[in-house]
Amino acid sequence: MLDLNRWSHLRSWLLWAVLIIVLDQISKIWISKHFFYGESVVVTQFFNLVLVHNSGAAFSFLSSAGGWQRWFFSAIALVASVWITWLLHRHKNEKLFCVALTLILGGALGNLIDRVAYGYVVDFLDFYWNTYHFPAFNVADSAITCGAVLMIWEGIVKKSSGNTA
Repeated sequence: MLDLNRWSHLRSWLLWAVLIIVLDQISKIWISKHFFYGESVVVTQFFNLVLVHNSGAAFSFLSSAGGWQRWFFSAIALVASVWITWLLHRHKNEKLFCVALTLILGGALGNLIDRVAYGYVVDFLDFYWNTYHFPAFNVADSAITCGAVLMIWEGIVKKSSGNTA
């Protein structure tokens, strides 16, 4: 029988992930209601708001693969979310690691919602330098990236301190 009290510490991490999902979805709904596809508005000398759809993964990887990638990336997000939840439980005393996992979880589920609902991910943050544009991204992508950087940082700090547990 599943002892839910053993998993109660997950509540706060999952609530943070839900907050990331909500912020991600609100921002995507707003941009979709106020921009038409492909529209771009200059905000600064290095940043635009633009509405684009990404049917692939990061940097539009496999975006023209014919549609199967929608369900493939959705399955990866689901499996990763279950695994991340288990890791949050298992590593409950490693705060920085849990923050990193929570950011990745919230981002993965935010993009999963788009994939299932629309068949693509809504992207709208466009940073550039001169004529070079970084691929457009969104709040979920930002959370995933920050989580990955924190995870790497945590690993470096742990390794340099000699703490491998």
